[in-house]
Amino acid sequence: MISIKDVYKKAGVDIDKGNAFVDAIKPHVRKTHRPEVLSSLGHFAGLFQLDLRKYKQPVLVSSTDGVGTKLKIAQALNRFDTIGIDLVAMNANDLICLGAEPLFFLDYFATGHLNLSMATEIIKGITSACQEINCALIGGETAEMPSVYAKDDFDLAGFIVGIVEKDKICQESLVHPGCKVIGLPSSGFHSNGYSLVHHIMGQKNLSLSDRVPGTKTSLGEALLVPTPLYVNPLLEAYQKHTICGMAHITGGGLIDNIPRILPPHCQVQLHQDRWKIPPVIQWLCDEGDISQEERLRVFNCGIGFVVMTPQKGHENLLKQLQKTYPTAALIGEVAPRSPGETAIKIL
Repeated sequence: MISIKDVYKKAGVDIDKGNAFVDAIKPHVRKTHRPEVLSSLGHFAGLFQLDLRKYKQPVLVSSTDGVGTKLKIAQALNRFDTIGIDLVAMNANDLICLGAEPLFFLDYFATGHLNLSMATEIIKGITSACQEINCALIGGETAEMPSVYAKDDFDLAGFIVGIVEKDKICQESLVHPGCKVIGLPSSGFHSNGYSLVHHIMGQKNLSLSDRVPGTKTSLGEALLVPTPLYVNPLLEAYQKHTICGMAHITGGGLIDNIPRILPPHCQVQLHQDRWKIPPVIQWLCDEGDISQEERLRVFNCGIGFVVMTPQKGHENLLKQLQKTYPTAALIGEVAPRSPGETAIKIL
């Protein structure tokens, strides 16, 4: 007689393998736990006890994001040690835009067929990133869905919760004409615009083994460089300096992300000659004949994060950020904006 478990396995879902996966990642997950974590991996939900003695008016801040079609690059190269870092970074970098400290993270991993070694590599990337920013991985979900995903296909999503004092929230009302705009360098495409990257590669018959011109790096290696975790340097800077606004440059590039933190009466003027575009972005944009406007709207174009600060004291903030990011630069300023003017002006 065939057991229920065997029937389910023949349908494409292996319960034993799922349980083995949870057991395999427990030691890695445990390393991320902060003292506030009250639960262990494998329960129905995660428990996190806030120490309210540390806050006067605590506000919880949440965000969710994924890695997008960058997953296809990892899949093609059979390399899965970096996209977990991307997943945490895409969420945590959004959180810091409001001045919030990350508290805990959850992941969702869906696949057509659970590959233990691949899934474990992904989780190890997630846990290493969580450890770096002192964010507890307190739960997640692994879904094996052969009727939805092809055998080797998978998707990733992440969910993060942080905390900030109500009177310390970094919001657009603080931005004003005269603010200086500091740009932190990107490491490449991060986790955005990969659908256009795939399109360009297909049109120009480019291979992941091709060398990026002017470098010793293959296209595949360049495309898998993980998104930086900007959290720790920016939290430190936020505590020591006056910061009026912060923007994570994700999908929508510089053109669409910076306006998200601008009041209607403000315009950001950017000086393109003040930063360098990573060779891989420059090359693929040239190969794909991507216009300047579209480049700035789809890709980060070399700026992964933007910080706005009052003119007075901006040099000290820039110097502090350059300790971690030597190529951080003053890339623009905030000017008055008249009705009908665009939020971003490229100089």
